Amino acid sequence: MAKELWQLLRLYLLAMNLAAFAVMGFDKKRAKSGKWRISERALFLPVLLGGAPGGTAGMWLFHHKTRHWYFRWGFPTLLILQLAGLIWLVRNIG
Repeated sequence: MAKELWQLLRLYLLAMNLAAFAVMGFDKKRAKSGKWRISERALFLPVLLGGAPGGTAGMWLFHHKTRHWYFRWGFPTLLILQLAGLIWLVRNIG
């Protein structure tokens, strides 16, 4: 992969991870104050799009959605799959 594509991938993954982390923190804050909440689909979206490390970190740091099995197991599973995909890319294309 060209150097520019790797830089774009890094920026994209950074953005997705920051978004996933932030949305977990924002929704936890809204939950505590009893205000309008972010849908669970919207919480999963940045995680599915490459932000599993940020989403998983946000889930555990903010203690948010940890009682729901699909978050508790889904985020770490996506994290493992995304890391495996990234390792594959680095070894085979990089």
